[in-house]
This record gives sequence, C-alpha cells and structure tokens, in this order.
Amino acid sequence: MSAPSTSCRIDVFWHDGMLDHDTGKGVFDTGMNPGFLEVLEKHPENSDRIRNIVSILRKGPISSYISWHSGSPATIHQLLSFHSQEYVDMLIEADKNGGHHAQPTQADGYCFFNNAGLAVQLALDSGCKKVLVLDIDVHYGNGTAEGFYRSDKVLTVSLHMNHGSWGPSHPQNGTVDELGEGEGFGYNLNVPLPNGSGDKGYGYAMRELVIPAVEKFEPDMMVLVIGQDSSAFDPNGRQCLTMDGYREIGRMVRRLADKHCGSRLLIVQEGGYHVTYSAYCVHATLEGVLDLPHPLLSDPIAYYPEDETFAVKAIEAIKQFQMKNVPMLKDV
Repeated sequence: MSAPSTSCRIDVFWHDGMLDHDTGKGVFDTGMNPGFLEVLEKHPENSDRIRNIVSILRKGPISSYISWHSGSPATIHQLLSFHSQEYVDMLIEADKNGGHHAQPTQADGYCFFNNAGLAVQLALDSGCKKVLVLDIDVHYGNGTAEGFYRSDKVLTVSLHMNHGSWGPSHPQNGTVDELGEGEGFGYNLNVPLPNGSGDKGYGYAMRELVIPAVEKFEPDMMVLVIGQDSSAFDPNGRQCLTMDGYREIGRMVRRLADKHCGSRLLIVQEGGYHVTYSAYCVHATLEGVLDLPHPLLSDPIAYYPEDETFAVKAIEAIKQFQMKNVPMLKDV
C-alpha cells in the first residue's frame, strides 16, 4: 500500500509518563477491599486501557496514517491559563492525570488538570477567535464547560448520558438549561441522552443539534473530546455506541472542520474503560476522521440491535428548547 498523502494524516502527541498514574485495585472505583473477594479489579482509570490505545495506533492498520510526536508537560504558566493559582499549588506535587471533569479550582471525575480546557485557552491566547468543543464522553464535560461558561469565544457542546450530578464535587447537572452566563449565555449546549441511545441516536443528535450549531458558530478551530465509555461494552456507561457510531462521528467532525476551520481539529482522549474495546473505538473514530472509504478493522460486536425511539424523542425536545432559548439557534 502506498504511503498516505500528507493531507490524510493524523499527528499524535504522546508521552510515556501518562502510564505512571497508578490508581490501585479495589471494588469498582472505591479502592476498597471488603475482605471476602478472591480477585480485586483494577480501578477503571488504569494504564492498561491507554497501553492498548497506543498499541492499536502503532501496530494496527491505520499506523501508516499516523505521525508520532513527543508530548511535553505543561508549564506552570500554561496551567494557570485555565486553573487557579491555589489549585495548581495544591496539586503540583501530586498530579499525573488530566481530563475534562477537572474544573478551574477543583478535581473531579478521575481528573486533576483539564487537558481540553487548557488546549482551548492556549488556542485562544495564540490568536484563535472562536473554538468549538464537542465532547462525546459518556459523562458531561462539566469542567471544560465551567471554564468557559461566561465566554462567547468558546461553544461547548456535550453529548452525554443523562446522569445528572454525582455529588458535591460535580455541581453541574449537564441539563439543557445550563446554557452559560453573561456573555457566554447560549454558548454551552448540553445534550443529555437517554441510556442506550446507540449509533442511530448519536447520529441523529449530530445531524439535528451539533451540525446546525457548528454552522451558526463558524469556529476557527474544533476540539473533539472522545470517550469510549459511551460504547456498548463499557463498564462505566450505558450508551451502546459501536465502532460504526464512533466512525461516523469522526467522519462528520472531520467534514465540519474541513468546511469551517481549515481542517484545524484537535482530538483529546478522555474516558473509556473496557481495556480492549476502547482501543477499537479509538481506531474507528480515527478511521472516520481520516475519511477512509472502508473500515480497516472489523467490529467484534458487529451486530448489536438498537432502538433509537427514546433518543429521537429526547433530541427533538432538546432541539425545541434550544430553538426557543438559545439566541444563536432561534432561526435554525
């Protein structure tokens, strides 16, 4: 097979230090040993999942499309562009893990520093006028949303399981009425989806809600925050996406980035806790981003029956709410 053109390549930034975060073993994510189990499982946020993602990209069939680069640790100055000084001071000796739940002043949902939020702020500081963040992790990207909740320069769109708040460390609910404040009103769009929305449900949400919002906002750069915990195999999610669903989302986002952003697209890896299927779903997402004509890997759950009826009803209700309450979308 001939080498892919430079316009059909993905640059991956990686640092082996990402494997150093040891979350231990226990019962689910509690770290607790009840004393009556023979085998304890690893914490969901463990390095095995990341090892497999890196491995499938290095050794799998899209390896020739990928250029690898060494990621560099964020500087204190860069961290302070999103997080508060007090919070950075508190974590500077402890943190090795980043993610989209980390808020400007507190950790949340396995996350200490916010990779996506930091990237967006650095893009703005570098001259980008408007950035769109699309988060498809199964959990609401609350930290990123909170960081730009009062800004009209960043449109945050989160497609997540309708899970509400999981405690005082996660004050945001991810509901449709959390639209932003001040200048940022209307620039935080939440799409809480019913359990089991599946490929068809997510595809419908992309077509009916995400694409119209992107068309109206016209960003200079897009950030796709991917989490494979929305997959059909994930122990922490119930959304039933398969490789086909991830692939189609990747394809849609690539075409939006080509149309509006000069192909400026950043992909940030987040959740996904099935050690093997998560890697397959990352692969499928990037097949879509590369806009490959045919899948290069077959799906181990190629047939998975789904019913998008509830998802479509929920999405239509969200659409009507947004058209009524979001100034940017009132004439969609």
